[in-house]
Amino acid sequence: MLITLTSDMGLKDYYVAAIKGAIYSQLSDVKVVDISHDIPPFDIVHASFVLKNTFKHFPKNTIHIIGVDTEKNNSSSHLIVKNHDQYFIGADNGIFSLIFEKKPDGIWNINRNTESESHSFPTKDIFVSIACHLARGGLPAVVGKEILEIKSKQLFRPIIDINSIKGMVCYIDKYGNLITNITKKIFYDVGKEKSFKIYLTRSEYSIEKIHDNYNKVIEGERIAIFGSSGFLEIAINKGVKGSGGGASQLFGISINDIITIEFKEK
Repeated sequence: MLITLTSDMGLKDYYVAAIKGAIYSQLSDVKVVDISHDIPPFDIVHASFVLKNTFKHFPKNTIHIIGVDTEKNNSSSHLIVKNHDQYFIGADNGIFSLIFEKKPDGIWNINRNTESESHSFPTKDIFVSIACHLARGGLPAVVGKEILEIKSKQLFRPIIDINSIKGMVCYIDKYGNLITNITKKIFYDVGKEKSFKIYLTRSEYSIEKIHDNYNKVIEGERIAIFGSSGFLEIAINKGVKGSGGGASQLFGISINDIITIEFKEK
C-alpha cells in the first residue's frame, strides 16, 4: 500500500519526519512517497497543480495526504475524497475542485470523534490516522459522514477571441520554466493553421513557433512547448532559475502574469 505526502512544510524543520514517524508507528510495512514539500505556504493552487500532474501515475488505492492549508475552521472541514480509484485526505479549502476535472466518486466529512484533540498539526494528528485506517482496508464511512459536495474554487480561465488567447502563468518550476493555463486543445482550436506570436508580458520578446522538445533550439534560446502537463510552457533551453538562465528570471515574469497569443491568417 502506498501513502503519499504533499505539503508546504519544507525539509528544514521536524514536521515531515514527525508525520512519517506517525505513519510507520501505525503501519510499519507501508510505503511512503514524498511528492513535494516545497509548496509555497498555504498555496493550494500550486499544490493542486503538482497533485493534478502526479496522482494519475500512481496505482489504484493509493492514499494521498495533502498537508497544505489544513487548519479546520467554520468554512473549511477535513475530508476524505475518492476519485480515480484513489483516496485524497485534506482540508475542504477548494483544493479538491482544482485537482479534479470530474466530480469525486465519494466524499466523506471526517467525524469529530475520530479527530485528535490537537488541532495545531492536523496533517500528523488527524490525516495520518485516517490514511492508515484506509491502508488497512478500512471503509471511509467508518471514520466519516458521506456528503455530496466539495468546496469549489474558480481560477482565471483563458480569455478566447476569434484570433487571440489571453492566458496566465500558473506555475513556475525549479528551472524557471513558465507553465501557463493554455491547453494544447485551446491553442489548436483557436489557432488552427494560422501563424502566431506569443507575447511575453513585461518583456519585449515574443515566440513564433511551438517545438516538441527543448533541444530543438540552441542552449540559452527561448522556446515554447506543450509539456507533459498538456499546458503551454515557456522555457529557456538549459536555463536554470537562480543562475541567470531561467525564463522567469530572464523575462521578468511571475505567477499570474499574462501571456497573450495572437493569430494571423497565412
